[in-house]
Amino acid sequence: MKSVKDVSVNFRKELSGLYYDREIDSLCMITIAEITGTSSAKIKAFPELELPQEHLGAINAILSRLKTGEPIQYILGHTEFYGLTFNVNPSILIPRPETEELVEWILESVGGGRGAQGGLLDIGTGSGCIAISLKKNLPDVSVSAIDISSDALDTAKKNAQLNNVNIDFIKADILNYHSPLTAHYSLIVSNPPYVTLEDKKQMHTNVTGFEPHTALFVPEKDPLIFYKAITHFASENLEPGGLLFFEINENYGEQIVELLTSRLFKNIELRKDMSDRNRMIKAQFER
Repeated sequence: MKSVKDVSVNFRKELSGLYYDREIDSLCMITIAEITGTSSAKIKAFPELELPQEHLGAINAILSRLKTGEPIQYILGHTEFYGLTFNVNPSILIPRPETEELVEWILESVGGGRGAQGGLLDIGTGSGCIAISLKKNLPDVSVSAIDISSDALDTAKKNAQLNNVNIDFIKADILNYHSPLTAHYSLIVSNPPYVTLEDKKQMHTNVTGFEPHTALFVPEKDPLIFYKAITHFASENLEPGGLLFFEINENYGEQIVELLTSRLFKNIELRKDMSDRNRMIKAQFER
């Protein structure tokens, strides 16, 4: 039999060069906890804890997939976001901590529901993590969410059921907008595609090789294509004083601020994430 420490040493050996040591240790901890049903605290506290052979086989199977660059979230089929559990698969982007910060900022801004009485729309919902987390914390607010991908919407609907919230999911392409979304919203939020081909060169293979490209990449010649479309839509569908939130590419913060200004948005705030990068924008619409 092998111990937790033995497994950890093997993870370091097999995944060296693909991930940083801290990432490898985290992947090892997540894997052992998932397979054994043991808490991370116990695993850390008892590195000599021996693991039965059936668990070792399952752990090694996960390790083999990790060596290909496949994200642990896709392997396990679920992840946590803003304290909630979400199903994930290759049809949707994996929810990330930076997006949790965006959700937190929105909740702070609406003050427990005030300012969002007219309804909330999430554009490009993917897993539904933003819409579902907001609905869970703003139960009296009407929430709608759109996405171009039927597979993503199927996953988002299941996640809404999993977290016991009611959301109106709609298949629509914001770049070719012909859907019957005519309601006026108090708040619109989007984490749209914003990665350029130049950015792609710096990205890890577990993102570029496994996560859906339609949810990631934009044309090099028009990196703000989604922000332009969403800003135009918001200028026609936000109530006076309504709020627009974006997650953004850190390299285009000032350009997006200029775009919003040109569309009569006021009180524009560019905010840094936990890594001190410009990653979020809030703006208020004034007719």
